[in-house]
Amino acid sequence: MSVFTHVTVGTQDLAQARQFYDKVLGTIGLKRVADLGENGSIWGEDKPSFFVLKPANGQPASVGNVVTISFQAPNRAAVKAFHEAALALGAKDEGAVGERGWAPNAFAAYARDLDGNKLAVYSFTAE
Repeated sequence: MSVFTHVTVGTQDLAQARQFYDKVLGTIGLKRVADLGENGSIWGEDKPSFFVLKPANGQPASVGNVVTISFQAPNRAAVKAFHEAALALGAKDEGAVGERGWAPNAFAAYARDLDGNKLAVYSFTAE
């Protein structure tokens, strides 16, 4: 059973966010499953799981301190591809690709998207 139905981040530039997440999430097998007009888009595998929205209250989108959205990658190569794609599209590096010692086989990378949202991608498969 999943713990969450979905996660949402905000954006100031929906067109830019769509281009970014189409490419970056594609590296781990997710695709855009719905567009909500000029309000946002949704990505997932076989059901909606990650939303990028313009704020409904009209205020600027902002990021939370310590908030990290972490995606599961099918393997270590996908972790590398996710990180490389994110950086190539202008994301800020927040943690290089590599082993993380807090769990067996934890292999990850971190980046901040174009709106400053902190993203991680993890694989727990052996090398």
